[in-house]
Amino acid sequence: MRVSLGGVEVPLEAEALEPVEGGFRLLGKEVRVYSPFPARAFFRHGWQSWSLTAWVDLREAKRPLFPEARRPQADDPFLLGSSAWWGSGVGALKGSGDQVLLLGALGVGARVRGEEDLLLGRYADGEGEWFLAYGGEAEVFAAYSRLLPGRLPGRPPRVFCTWYSHYTGISEALLLALLEEIGDYPFEVFQVDDGWQRALGDWEANEKFPRGMAFLAEAIRRKGLRPGLWLAPFLVTADSPLYRKRPEWVLRDQEGRPLPAGFNWGKPLLALDAGKEEVVEFAVELLRKAMGWGYDYLKLDFLYAAALPGAEGERRYREALGRLRQVAEGAYLLFCGAPVLASLGLADGLRVGPDVAPYWDNEDRSHFLADPTGPGLKNALRASLHRLWLSENVHVDPDVAYFRTRFNLLRPEEMRLQEGLAHLTGFKATSDPPSWLLPEERARLLAFLSQEVPVRRLSPYRLQVGEEVLDYACVL
Repeated sequence: MRVSLGGVEVPLEAEALEPVEGGFRLLGKEVRVYSPFPARAFFRHGWQSWSLTAWVDLREAKRPLFPEARRPQADDPFLLGSSAWWGSGVGALKGSGDQVLLLGALGVGARVRGEEDLLLGRYADGEGEWFLAYGGEAEVFAAYSRLLPGRLPGRPPRVFCTWYSHYTGISEALLLALLEEIGDYPFEVFQVDDGWQRALGDWEANEKFPRGMAFLAEAIRRKGLRPGLWLAPFLVTADSPLYRKRPEWVLRDQEGRPLPAGFNWGKPLLALDAGKEEVVEFAVELLRKAMGWGYDYLKLDFLYAAALPGAEGERRYREALGRLRQVAEGAYLLFCGAPVLASLGLADGLRVGPDVAPYWDNEDRSHFLADPTGPGLKNALRASLHRLWLSENVHVDPDVAYFRTRFNLLRPEEMRLQEGLAHLTGFKATSDPPSWLLPEERARLLAFLSQEVPVRRLSPYRLQVGEEVLDYACVL
């Protein structure tokens, strides 16, 4: 069959067709849309927060795979393993002009392949609905986002996060001192990141927090801030007490072997099987415990573990995270390392790129290992910039902004790029302790948190932030 999109005839193969605002709704386990122009670039949408998301050149061969141990925490393993360009849930083609042909899934568990003359959409399990549109890039992505679930609880928060200054080296004494430091700044959330717990799966305060996490939450609240806490509810390691106690909870392959879930903290990661009721109930009780301590801003990290091995697990993921959403209805949930499209309607905030870092790029990792998902400002900016179209569905979190020159290899103009995205999305966060800042840096942080700066998008890769024009072409 053929449809007319923006005056252009587009051949396609699908089971059903219905016109909707901005395009057409299609039905099928697999649909094929033939491009009316020779495509040069494919919008490759990564599976989860840290996955490569960018326009890729179809004329260039796909790069070799990076180390196998990291693949499960980097992207849908199927997307990485294929020699063709596949994306998660949505894909688009662009030719020599400005017009874009977009095919996006309206359900979970879908992938889209891009070729010079074809968009191939396929659900991993059963049939589902699709959205097809042709037009300007901003218009077609906006039309697609309007058909996706959304949850926007007011404006995004202003967050102090402990991770990018102290990483796991936090303690009760250190955080109490930090609370005193940030008292003159208009933060709303003080988020305690990784380093407070005994082990993955053993979610109790370690010896560095002798008075426990409820004590710390109360100390945070006395300062007029909302207590936040980092959790990775579906992640475990082979040396954790939970694994030794409940080995049957671990996600396994068809031969009964634990399914690899990545590599971090110097050790292999394993996933808890979110298809098991006992595992979901464990995660539900974990959130209840954290909220009982007084934390109502929860950063749920490494969430891809609940959906492994990829698109096939997204329905299981959505059911499990739906249960967590119900029990934490009064809390702000920030999803990180999360399957992006499957998280919409459940997350309040969503990390949309890899971790930032106080350097532009880890060239050994990005180039020698061909890993575009690791920490670094360039990787974070690239993915975040290409997911701004989700801003009407969820609070888009581009990660923290830097203001310090101490312990920092970033140039001022690079830090300004991240700051610009924070102004655009409204999600303003940092990990910079005021004691690390020079007087002019403290003034800039205060202005960042307290001022509403007008932002205008001049083009897909240029923003006007106040009087300043920021050019993001360097991340392409």
